[in-house]
Amino acid sequence: MATVLAIETSCDETGAAIVKNRNVCSNVVASQIAVHRPYGGVVPEVASRQHLETLNPLIDRALEEAGLGWPNIDAIAATCAPGLVGALLVGLTAAKSLAIVHNKPFLGVHHLEGHIYASYLSEPDLHPPFLCLLVSGGHTSLIRVLDCGQYETLGRTRDDAAGEAFDKVARLLNLGYPGGPVIDRLAKDGDPQAFPLPEGRISLPGGGFHPYDSSFSGLKTAVLRLVDKLNQNGAELPLADLAASFQDTVARGLTKRAIACARDCGLDTIAVGGGVAANSRLRHLLQEAAAEHNLRVLFPPMKYCTDNAAMIACAAAEHFDRRHVSPLTLGAHSRMAIGDVMELY
Repeated sequence: MATVLAIETSCDETGAAIVKNRNVCSNVVASQIAVHRPYGGVVPEVASRQHLETLNPLIDRALEEAGLGWPNIDAIAATCAPGLVGALLVGLTAAKSLAIVHNKPFLGVHHLEGHIYASYLSEPDLHPPFLCLLVSGGHTSLIRVLDCGQYETLGRTRDDAAGEAFDKVARLLNLGYPGGPVIDRLAKDGDPQAFPLPEGRISLPGGGFHPYDSSFSGLKTAVLRLVDKLNQNGAELPLADLAASFQDTVARGLTKRAIACARDCGLDTIAVGGGVAANSRLRHLLQEAAAEHNLRVLFPPMKYCTDNAAMIACAAAEHFDRRHVSPLTLGAHSRMAIGDVMELY
């Protein structure tokens, strides 16, 4: 398999990495959490500026830590969709420029495909078909992985993504940003059964519910109403119980849908990707349910759950080995379905 240097700048983390044969030679990430925390979320223009200031030193570090020079690199890749357009353009422009200067092929990579390939970094013998539960700040999907570049979305969120719901509830409880890690920590001291909250189901025309689609906006509203009610009593909010109840509701809903989808499709492996894959309650419930149904569930190491360039490089390496190369005219896309991956080559 090829040796690929990849750049990831889709949102608020700047990443550069080198991957060979599904082995990570280097993976460096510069987080912008401290920069965006005062605003309670990501500011696109600020994110783009931070990428500009950080990217070149990160690329140098990636090469240094890998002990490689440009002659050892077979191709250069960058995330091109989906994401913040300004942020994506920083990485894309850098990757294309390096490809021209060093006479290397260029590949644009779909960010969600990168999250799927994060599982390959820790499980190099993983092969399709399998189901991917992709849960992040911007996406919540159940994707059947058929082959490199061949994906079928079987379920998705109809409104907020799971990670987005964590951030909004954390803001509601004045817990700060980002919401996922702080709610996870706080929930460890709380009772997940303290407050019954709605799981969120999608109704179908004629009755019944969609078995794989999710909804989190109703859950967020239920937490808001619960907090308003508790505040009327004048007592201190039971933050640990609120966090635990909310987190448990999200994790149980995701687990139920993932297990049902895998069993209905005859798939014996569930690979989980995205920032919410780091959530301890989701890991516990999904592993427990998978064992009951003789399914294998794979969680990437924590460092590959959040945005990083190693997963982008891994996806690009397999595409390159299949002779897929992107044109230098490839642009950035704020939205793109994962089923359209092959349009990038």
